[in-house]
Amino acid sequence: MYPDDLHIFLPGWGCGYRTLQSICSWIIANGPPKTASSGEVPNIPTIQQTLVEIKDKPERFFGSREWIGTLEAIYVIDTLYDVSCKVLHIARSDSIAKHADTLRDYFEQYGGLIMMGGDMDAASKGIAGIHVSVDQDVYLLVVDPHFVGRIKTKEELYTKEYVKWQKVEDFVDSSFYNLCLPMLKSRELAA
Repeated sequence: MYPDDLHIFLPGWGCGYRTLQSICSWIIANGPPKTASSGEVPNIPTIQQTLVEIKDKPERFFGSREWIGTLEAIYVIDTLYDVSCKVLHIARSDSIAKHADTLRDYFEQYGGLIMMGGDMDAASKGIAGIHVSVDQDVYLLVVDPHFVGRIKTKEELYTKEYVKWQKVEDFVDSSFYNLCLPMLKSRELAA
């Protein structure tokens, strides 16, 4: 979890902010920030103030414990880093697996971190990869932003399932999903 000026440290709260902060960290590492001040990962107050300044949220949003979702993340990324994002909307009646080619192409062309959130499955998550098995089963590499504390070993992240391969059929099928795909190539792919 990234530090913030609101001192909000509630386990289970702020997953949209933490996923956005992870994406911002990836953007900083892989592309030139728009301004010198955007070389730091934004804290929660900066994220909230940005959304108020662009008139996406009312003044009372600043300092609140209101959640943010994929669309707010897109606005912040565009405003702070001048990086466009593709929105991938997966309707309730749709299967995530139907979008496997789009996701695979994204990782092959950009290599970024994707933010994923829904309505019935409101917990934000980072998507760091995709795997399609020989049986055509589709798995997403999920980075769960609900991790709190310090890890002793990388194996701990796997055993506690903060990083895991999740079969797409195991996502909530009654939920729609919005995915934020930052359109910035990783340094490795841009070279």
